[in-house]
Amino acid sequence: MSEQRYGEWVAVRKDGFVAELVLDRPKAMNAVSSEMARCITAACAALSEDRDVRAVVLTSTHERAFCVGADLKERNSLSDAEMLRHRPVSRAAYTGVLELPMPAIAAVHGYALGGGFELALSCDVIVADPTAVVGLPEVSVGVIPGGGGTQLLPRRVGAARAAELIFSARRVAAAEAHRLGLVDRLAAEGEDRAEALELARGIAANSPVGVRAAKKALRLGQGLDLRAGLEVEDAAWRTVAFSGDRAEGVAAFNEKRSPNWPGE
Repeated sequence: MSEQRYGEWVAVRKDGFVAELVLDRPKAMNAVSSEMARCITAACAALSEDRDVRAVVLTSTHERAFCVGADLKERNSLSDAEMLRHRPVSRAAYTGVLELPMPAIAAVHGYALGGGFELALSCDVIVADPTAVVGLPEVSVGVIPGGGGTQLLPRRVGAARAAELIFSARRVAAAEAHRLGLVDRLAAEGEDRAEALELARGIAANSPVGVRAAKKALRLGQGLDLRAGLEVEDAAWRTVAFSGDRAEGVAAFNEKRSPNWPGE
């Protein structure tokens, strides 16, 4: 396993075809400051360019929190002009996770609130343990979910459910979060990271060309009418139909062996 640090509070660990994007600011419960946002953005940019990475798991080193959202102590010290300058920096971190070309899985335990939950929502799959508490409480402090929450949450749970959760600012415990579709899997306590990594390894065993194309089709097709969505799917199919991965997949199936994906 190799590790690359991005500033003081973010690390990327790679083990085979799986990378772990680690939030590592335990003294602040992983609150996202301007500097931490820059580090997340830089780590995501590097991962996006790494053709050896087939799946990413977003994890936290804090025992009681995945991420408690924006660093409000820092925010309270900013002038209006500084807030405006800070906005693109903050937004880039969430966009970096959202636009990872390979599948991303969030491993959530403890608090995932505000921007912390938005980081998880920016992933494709959320695995949580029973200690998880999620929510978008921004309206209770006079702002709105600004890391994608107003757009990503309704895509998960529908417009009415998202409205209730965002307008009420309420926190949702793991069992209810799973029932409502706010998280996708419930792991045993303390096993969110292990289960997310296991899922990532399973994904990484599949064609990287196929998986990336499937993710792109899923993302681009959201919100389109069926006919337009099927055109997006067809375009994605054309990018993989004559790939080396497709040829290897068919050959491996016929020869009854595991594929050795060329990744192109």
